[in-house]
Order: sequence, then structure tokens, then C-alpha cells
Amino acid sequence: MRPEDTLAIYEAEAATWTAAQRPADWQVPVFAEALAGQVGARVLDLGCGSGRPVAEWFVAHGAAVTGVDGARAMIDRFRAFLPHAEAIEADMRGLALGRRFDVILGWNSFFHLPAADQRAMIPVFAAHAAPGARLLLTTGPAEGDAWGRVGASDVWHDSLAPDSYRALFDVHGFDVTWFRPEDPDLARHSVWLARAR
Repeated sequence: MRPEDTLAIYEAEAATWTAAQRPADWQVPVFAEALAGQVGARVLDLGCGSGRPVAEWFVAHGAAVTGVDGARAMIDRFRAFLPHAEAIEADMRGLALGRRFDVILGWNSFFHLPAADQRAMIPVFAAHAAPGARLLLTTGPAEGDAWGRVGASDVWHDSLAPDSYRALFDVHGFDVTWFRPEDPDLARHSVWLARAR
């Protein structure tokens, strides 16, 4: 498999991937901190997959979710699971919805983009962020790439160095709340929470 095959992999593995998804207790405090007690928050879920369990959690907590995914099979499942949420079939790269959101998620999706595309995504986040919006991302813990598994397929991940993310966030109007690399309390995920100025 090649890095550019990621979208096709998720298309092919949509049923297997969806069946394997379960709510995880460790995610709840992170999602709650991103939501920040808002009722009716506008949430943009980039790389939303089937909507389970992430978008589903936000909908259950009163958010209006817009899910974006480039895999048709994932968007079809998202629409089936969350019929009252907005679902858009699109590549997150270069997205221009002309609207702003209170929470922007790149949860276990952003890190599938090549480093150059990740750099280009930060202004896309900024263009969709309302004042004070929370940005919640998973990345790698350090610069470099890695391979993982989705169903029976290998899937690629890439990451910038933490200092590079910090610099990009600052230039594009985000203040980092925290970065927790490979945190055991977060199932060893590396997670960023930032806030738009």
C-alpha cells in the first residue's frame, strides 16, 4: 500500500472498520473539554468516518454536527447512523464551506495526510473556526511516518514535529491549550487541544 491509498482503504474497509468501533471511556473527558459545556455547538468533524462513536457522542450531547469524509461508504454509514446530522462527501484538503464552527475535529483522520498537506490544513481549520473555537487533533508524537492497520489493510500516518505544529497554530490564530504525546490515559494517542483567538 502507498500513502495515497488511504482513502481507498477506508472505502474498502468501511464495513469492517465500522463494526470495530466502540465508545471509549478515555475519549469522553477530551471530547467534553473540547465541547466546553456548550449547548447547540456547531461541530465540524473532518474525516468523520461512519460517525461512530465520535460524532455520535457530540450529537448525544446537544451538538449540531457536520461530518466530512472523502469515502462514500463512510458517508453512507454516517447518514444512516446520524440522519439528522449534516454529512458531506469531500476531501478535507482545500475544504471551503463558508461557515464557522465552535469545535473542529481531526480525530484519527488528520494524521493520515502527508506532512505538506497537514501544513496546508491549518489555514483551512482557521477559515472554519469561530472566535474561541476548540480544535481537537490527533497526530504523531514526533516528526516522522508510521504504518498501522485498518481491518486487513495497512494504512499510513505522518506527523510534523510538535514545535512545527505549535508554530503553525500560532501563525494561524490558535493558542495551544495542551499537547499530550502518547499519553497512557489517552490509549497512547498523541492529542492536541487548541483554541482560536
